Amino acid sequence: MRLLDREPRHRPLWVRLGFAIAVTFFALWLRIQISAPESGARFATLTLATVVSALFGGVWAGLLSTLLGMTLANFFMIAPFGQMAVKNPTEAFWLNVTYLVTQLMILGAIWVMQQRSQRLSELTRQLGESQRKFQNTFEHAAAGISHVGLQGQLLDINQTFCQLVGYSEDELRAMSFQDITHPDDIGPDMRLLAETLAGKRNQYSLEKRYIHKDGHTIWAQLTVALMRRPDGEPDHFISVVQDISNVKATEEALRTSDRLMRQAQDVAKFVTWEADIVARRFRTLGTANSALGLTESEFGIEQILGAAHPEEHERLEQEWVAAIKGKGGYHGTYKGSPDSPVRWFQVSAQFDRDAEGHAYRAYGITQDISTRRDAELEIQRLTASLEQRIKERTRELKGAYAELESYSYAVAHDLRSPLRIINGFAQALEDENTSLSPESLAHIQRIKSSSQKMGLLIDGLLKLSQFARGDMVRQPVDISAIASRQLEELAQDHPQRQVAWEVEPDLHALADPSLIEALLQNLLHNAWKYTAQADSARIRIFKEIEGAQTRFCISDNGAGFDMKRAEKLFQPFQRLHMPHEFDGLGVGLATARRIVQRHGGDLRGFGEPGKGACFCFDLPVPGAH
Repeated sequence: MRLLDREPRHRPLWVRLGFAIAVTFFALWLRIQISAPESGARFATLTLATVVSALFGGVWAGLLSTLLGMTLANFFMIAPFGQMAVKNPTEAFWLNVTYLVTQLMILGAIWVMQQRSQRLSELTRQLGESQRKFQNTFEHAAAGISHVGLQGQLLDINQTFCQLVGYSEDELRAMSFQDITHPDDIGPDMRLLAETLAGKRNQYSLEKRYIHKDGHTIWAQLTVALMRRPDGEPDHFISVVQDISNVKATEEALRTSDRLMRQAQDVAKFVTWEADIVARRFRTLGTANSALGLTESEFGIEQILGAAHPEEHERLEQEWVAAIKGKGGYHGTYKGSPDSPVRWFQVSAQFDRDAEGHAYRAYGITQDISTRRDAELEIQRLTASLEQRIKERTRELKGAYAELESYSYAVAHDLRSPLRIINGFAQALEDENTSLSPESLAHIQRIKSSSQKMGLLIDGLLKLSQFARGDMVRQPVDISAIASRQLEELAQDHPQRQVAWEVEPDLHALADPSLIEALLQNLLHNAWKYTAQADSARIRIFKEIEGAQTRFCISDNGAGFDMKRAEKLFQPFQRLHMPHEFDGLGVGLATARRIVQRHGGDLRGFGEPGKGACFCFDLPVPGAH
């Protein structure tokens, strides 16, 4: 029977034919070994070889075994032996014909049997596939499916139903559907079940609640159908359960939203409404019509116009008709009836339109904005007053600034004259009195030094004032080129200094060239000055990018400063080092910060005593938005 386990066509042809040849030769050898060739039943073993070949290799293998067996039998077992000649042709003819017909009948029977076997195998495979598909559909359906006995016991349950109620399949098989149904829903379910068993209905559907294993409630849509046996008697129920907890939650959320909407209408003083465009009829939701001064919740456009100020009638109707004929919505405001205290309303509406764009329904909101309107009018009044005050204050500040600027120039001019006189008389005393004592000469030198320092302070004050005023012309500026040129000039002016500097290429900003020239001159001059006592002086110019902001930095390894006193860096005439350590007036960094601030940026300094300082400033860069 193992030969029938697999169909012959599943084997390669050469295997089947080779098997037939081998079996046929073996059968001939076995026949010769059993008895003499001239004895009876010459084709007995060859017939068996044909059957085995056909069962193993199919009809073609059996036919090959038949023809090969006839040839071998005539050669080895019909006298004269060992040749194809025969003594009795008639006997040989009928012997071969009988063998051939017999073999063909056997092969035909085997072919029919194999065809039926193939058909049976195919049907068995299709049945298994169908059962597998049914089982997959049952187990992996999106809905919970169960087979329920006539008394409510759970017979078969899919995984979706198990996951829905939280029990395992084995636990549910020991339970009835009543055990997992909410007590309030058992009665309606049992009543419909009884009607189905009584033949009043074939199936039923209802919403019910199940109790999850952990105790929470699950809302489900249950559909039940009764299955009957062939004799018509009830057999079992098929139940399909769809989880609708989210639907129920949505319905509850909608109810809550509606309740909150009504509360919001009362608090925010707005009215929701819908309109039939063709009938020109409006209807408010709830009882909010009273907020519009209307007695009924359904009304026509005439009632709306009646609740509005007469001055608004024509405009309102024109705007409403234009919105209906247009493609967008409606937005407008109107003043209430003059018969009541002044009230303002704001209206917004959207339209439902047909395929041709004709509006047939509108949904809108009308809000009482009287309080807001009063506030807006008050704001407008205050804004106008504030703008007037700002203009007056600006005019005063401009006058004061011009007066201060004129005063600073006058003071500077008036101070320069006595300083020149003091310095000139001191120089004359020194030149005309060669016999003065060393102490007197020292006094004269102090007078000259102090007057010169005062002149420098006046120059610094004027310079600081100059950079705080005037128009700016913003254009692309090559910071790298300016810094490199100024450093080379400093190196030429101080050939005794050995300073290593590094300027990052392609540093560009959008700024006023003359102001940037002064900015870099102040910062680089400071870096050059405060690295005078460093063993290996180094100055570096580079940029840092943080998000959309670009910072340009100048760092050195000079004297540095204490960050606790950093705020004094940018105050005019304030210095963090003693005059005998480093010369200067204390206006360079103040001037630099004013230049950066005029460009909308800021200048910051970082340092540590004995380890150098770093000053970074923000400037717009070309192409930045």
